[in-house]
Amino acid sequence: MAAVVSSPLKRCRNTVELALPESDIYEDDGLIECGYGDWEGQKLKDLSKEPLWSVVQQHPSAAVFPNGEAMSDMSARAIGTIRRWDAKITEEHGPEALWLACTHGDVIKAIIADALGLHLDQFQRIVADPASISVIRYTPTRPFVVRVNEGGDLRTLVPPKSTGTDSDAAVGGGAGAGV
Repeated sequence: MAAVVSSPLKRCRNTVELALPESDIYEDDGLIECGYGDWEGQKLKDLSKEPLWSVVQQHPSAAVFPNGEAMSDMSARAIGTIRRWDAKITEEHGPEALWLACTHGDVIKAIIADALGLHLDQFQRIVADPASISVIRYTPTRPFVVRVNEGGDLRTLVPPKSTGTDSDAAVGGGAGAGV
């Protein structure tokens, strides 16, 4: 694994240490959870009664948490962080380098939405369970969303050898790749 990058919050760091105990871990504040401000530590059943709840659910790009962060700011921060790390690792280790980022549910959903070309307002359609694996492969022209919200062995994530057309999408969904 070329690099392991984690949110500095303890729960992410602990997850990575359990999954990849031999790895050096880089912490990056860009992957920290959204700053929920006054909402932090509150019960979801109570928050669901707040007027901001429907904004978070239906129009998250307009959500700004009291004494906290705007969801749009969290999204921009996280996407910028992921793209910066991917460019750095690609430059140092090549385009086939495998690296891992460990972060939080809303951050993951924002990154996946961006990779899918979706507006942040659609990110509530994405599920990112605790300790799940989602895989995005960035290329010079577009990202490819390879997996979303899966469990399993990290060794299955080793990418196939490059074909020289890494920015091209497979025609027919890749069914003819071996033919």
